[in-house]
Amino acid sequence: MTDRITRRDFLNGTQIAIGAAMTAPLFSACGVSETSYEFALSPDYYPPAKTGLRGSHDGSWEAMHAAVSGKTWDNPIVGESYDLVVVGGGLSGLSAAYFYRQKKPDAKILILDNHDDFGGHAKRNEFEIGSETRLSYGGTEAIDTPSIYSTPARQLLKDIGVVLDRFYDYFDQEFWDRHNLSKSIFFDKETFGVDKLVPGYGVRAWAEFASKMPVSDKAKADFIRVQTEEVDYMPGKTYDEKYEILRKTSYEDFLRHYAKVDEEVIQIYKRWGMSFWCVGIDEIPTTLIQNYDGGMPGVTHTLPRTGYRNDDPYIFHFPDGNASVARLLVRALIPQAIPGSTMEDVVIAKADYSQLDQPDGDTSIRLNSTVVNARNVKDGAEITYVRKGQAHKIKANHVVMACYNMAIPYICSDMGEAQKQALSYGVKVPLVYTKVLVPDWQRFADIGTDFIYYPGGFYKQVEFAYPVSIGTYKGSMEPDQPMVLHLCHVPWVPDVKGPAQWREGRGRILTTPFETFEAHVKSQLSNTLAGYDFEPDRDINAITVNRWPHGYSYSPDLIWEPDYASEADKPWVKGRASFGRIHIANSDAAASADTNAAITQAHRAITEILQG
Repeated sequence: MTDRITRRDFLNGTQIAIGAAMTAPLFSACGVSETSYEFALSPDYYPPAKTGLRGSHDGSWEAMHAAVSGKTWDNPIVGESYDLVVVGGGLSGLSAAYFYRQKKPDAKILILDNHDDFGGHAKRNEFEIGSETRLSYGGTEAIDTPSIYSTPARQLLKDIGVVLDRFYDYFDQEFWDRHNLSKSIFFDKETFGVDKLVPGYGVRAWAEFASKMPVSDKAKADFIRVQTEEVDYMPGKTYDEKYEILRKTSYEDFLRHYAKVDEEVIQIYKRWGMSFWCVGIDEIPTTLIQNYDGGMPGVTHTLPRTGYRNDDPYIFHFPDGNASVARLLVRALIPQAIPGSTMEDVVIAKADYSQLDQPDGDTSIRLNSTVVNARNVKDGAEITYVRKGQAHKIKANHVVMACYNMAIPYICSDMGEAQKQALSYGVKVPLVYTKVLVPDWQRFADIGTDFIYYPGGFYKQVEFAYPVSIGTYKGSMEPDQPMVLHLCHVPWVPDVKGPAQWREGRGRILTTPFETFEAHVKSQLSNTLAGYDFEPDRDINAITVNRWPHGYSYSPDLIWEPDYASEADKPWVKGRASFGRIHIANSDAAASADTNAAITQAHRAITEILQG
């Protein structure tokens, strides 16, 4: 792995003017000033309320990209020493600090993060409309399938106050039936010759739904057939034989060569799983489709559904997603920063960011601080980070790298090449979560839909916020109440295959201005709601674009992944090995984009430290 190639992998030729952007004052972007203590934030500093371009916002990425490009910082300020420095204030980094604090209650801990908020991808988006507050998730969405969480992860959730059984009361599972809501497909003119919204997917009789689709009669017939016929398309083979074939057969090839459907049917489903796997169905194994979304058409009677992630209900969701989990972790580490004491009151608590980094704190979270170097030295490690254009050099007994795997080879420059290669293997997946505040959802109720899929749109889907009311926070339960719409964009590059498409997509979304995301929001909603008196300039109150060029952790279950002889042979397992006093904890280390992985890998890293 040459330096030139790996730099291209990280930067992806984005050709962005790093220098000028990097010198922009980070705190002025939040509209506040700092207090007299150099690292403390003002009491009115509150990034969750910011709209516009968020996620990997401007000010969060420039220093690291400059470091990858070869920039160095002279004359660092040399100072502090810590027992533990954690690089990355996301769920894994916060969990690592929590686990260490449990075993070392007197330790001095510093968490460094390049963003202007803690939580990493567990990002909180807050909106005000009239006298109401509406919350949404800018990244990590839910405690997905808690029954398969590791013992340390389950215990951590319990320790910080998450009582999972309460979500059965807080999440309104009858919401959709009560309002007669279902999925819809918006057929766009560019792909299907006409703009047309067809509601009732999965609720209407399939023949009735198909009759409304702007496709050929052959495609309609095949659509109905593949949805309704109880046929094994691989007769004469055992389940195991079929599984072995279909784990290397894309769902697109299955539909074309086994179910033998018309190409227009394939076009409909081309991007159905895009928000989950961030690739088209030409790169998703049929064995994954087997269980996805209740089972996809054509597969059920060939490869019967086996149950998906223990079939836990998808209800373990705070109104701001797992940002509330991050806030509970911060409360446990720095109680004065998050008032309250329960999982209910953390939802509406106003975080006091001025308390995150105080001179007398035993745990500090230092935002807007990008680590550009970490190296082993005698009896510890030395960390260099850049804040407001100034380099700082600190020491620690131990370091936990809870940042992106692909950044670690550049930060830990004296690491061995084999480990650098292993860490670089897991290309992170780019995506965008755009949140749109509307004053009501009556138009959607009139259509009878809460979820619209776009086979050919810039945004793959628009859907409602989840119907969750917790503590004094009340979700949007009636059509005349404000709603936060969730729109997901994945930069689809169908002519590029494998992880290379994610490298290409990363550059695309990092160079796409807010105005472009906004324009697509307005055009797609206008086209979808045509005839329902929707005017975007009047009926959209706010837009927040959560841009994640380095988004989901690498997905190792797609069509191109090789078979490994053992767990130890997997690149992400090799990459997460401890390196002197430097240890690695993040969801990348498990190649799994979920909270269980983030917490579990944090526990593993801290266990390595404690076992010496």
